Order: sequence, then C-alpha cells, then structure tokens
Amino acid sequence: MKTAAEMRAEITQRAAADPAIRQRLVESPKQAIAEVLGVEIPNSFKVQVHEEDETTAHLVLPPPATLDAAALDAVTAGFSSAPESMSVLNW
Repeated sequence: MKTAAEMRAEITQRAAADPAIRQRLVESPKQAIAEVLGVEIPNSFKVQVHEEDETTAHLVLPPPATLDAAALDAVTAGFSSAPESMSVLNW
C-alpha cells in the first residue's frame, strides 16, 4: 500500500504530465484521485487543489499540534531529534 506522500507525489507527477488529469483535479479532485490512483476518499475528507503560477506559491501547513509542551514531553519521554541529543544514542 502506498503512503499518502507517495500518492501525492504520483498524482502531482501525473497532473504535470497530463493536462486532462490536471483539469480533472481542479474541477473534481476526489473523483480524479479515485480514477487515477484507484482509491476512494470518504465524503467527510476534504481535498483542495491549488495551482501555482509564476507569481503565486502555496505553503501547506500540517494540522496544529493537539498536545501542549508538557504532554508532548511525556509522550516522547524527553527524546529530541536535535543533533546534540543524537550523540547520546550513538547515531
């Protein structure tokens, strides 16, 4: 099974190569994705397509964190992926 990132990359590449797919994604993204990738997207899930051009760029932000700093620290047991903490693990 492909990851979400792999599916995004595939649909983006296909849309770049095929103007008809690109147009379908703009007009009806869920149907186009279902047709091209063979996956069904639930009605409760939204898909928004944004086209970039020479003067416009789009930045996609991840969902906001739902844990505060203390809760996040408890979940990660204080682990950090910062380079200085990696030496402790001999990575």
